[in-house]
Amino acid sequence: MKLFTIALTLLLTLTPNTMLAQSYDTEIINAELYSGTIKRTGKLDYKRTLNLSFKSSGYLALLNIDEGELFDKGDLLASLDITELDEDKNSKYAQLMQAKREVTRISRLMKEKMASERDMDVATLDVATKRAAYQVSFYNLNKAQISAPFAGVVLARNTELGEMQSPGQQVLKIAKLEWVVKVALTGQEVSQVRLNQKVNVALNHMGRAEGIISKIPATANTASNLFTIEVLLPNIGTTVGMIAGQLANVSINFESEAFVYRLPIAALVAVDDEGKAIVVAKTQGTDFKQYSFEVFQLDNDYVYLMAKRNDSPLQIITKGWQNYSMGGN
Repeated sequence: MKLFTIALTLLLTLTPNTMLAQSYDTEIINAELYSGTIKRTGKLDYKRTLNLSFKSSGYLALLNIDEGELFDKGDLLASLDITELDEDKNSKYAQLMQAKREVTRISRLMKEKMASERDMDVATLDVATKRAAYQVSFYNLNKAQISAPFAGVVLARNTELGEMQSPGQQVLKIAKLEWVVKVALTGQEVSQVRLNQKVNVALNHMGRAEGIISKIPATANTASNLFTIEVLLPNIGTTVGMIAGQLANVSINFESEAFVYRLPIAALVAVDDEGKAIVVAKTQGTDFKQYSFEVFQLDNDYVYLMAKRNDSPLQIITKGWQNYSMGGN
């Protein structure tokens, strides 16, 4: 890189201040707010998935849904054989009624001075204990059924009718019919986007759609050092032709508070050992010469040089800078 820069300097200083036979192009570049478009390819995914299981153990007696099938909120999806749970509930209820009758009996005996306050305290505590046991059995009976918490689709079924189910064992994996595109961004890119920002999404099977940035992580992925944002597709609820893992092209327009000179990549002469960009330019009342600028950003089409709000415009040789020579007066 040093040899390239030295050769360029010799070319600019040893020849007379004339234009060579070949031409060059110039352009007036003004300092402007850094803006652009982040274009990335992401993957289609469900915004929310849920693993469903039973609270109690028992044999699976009912399964109304299979993989890939849709359901509505509140639909009964699966149920256990509730014979044992129902009997347990009835038993707990009978014990509760007996405890309440005991309280009534102790109350009558106290009026006849045949029972103490301590006897009443023991009976009252027994009622509270039996009531709690009954409520637990009633709760377990209700949880012997799985109802859909939202409208969605079944992603996986992990059991069969007649199989013994254990508490917490995954029966179904479901997803809500809300789609997102997960896109990985660099640290600099993620600093240029914001929550609820509208973006453009291109799906191969459905054309273009409007998306909204719904999630920006606070930390990067430890393996890739990239930030995976989520772009919600609020106007797409169908599953026809939609498969998690499909690729989607995402375009995010942004504008920052930093000022830059935006130059065509062809205007870049070299990059010095300090990482600064070397260009051939002039300001008002000066001749063309080399300038070094801190590089703010670089992409396939442009190099963005750091600037300030009130910096003067630059006349840049954007093409053919090799063909321009300056005298050494």
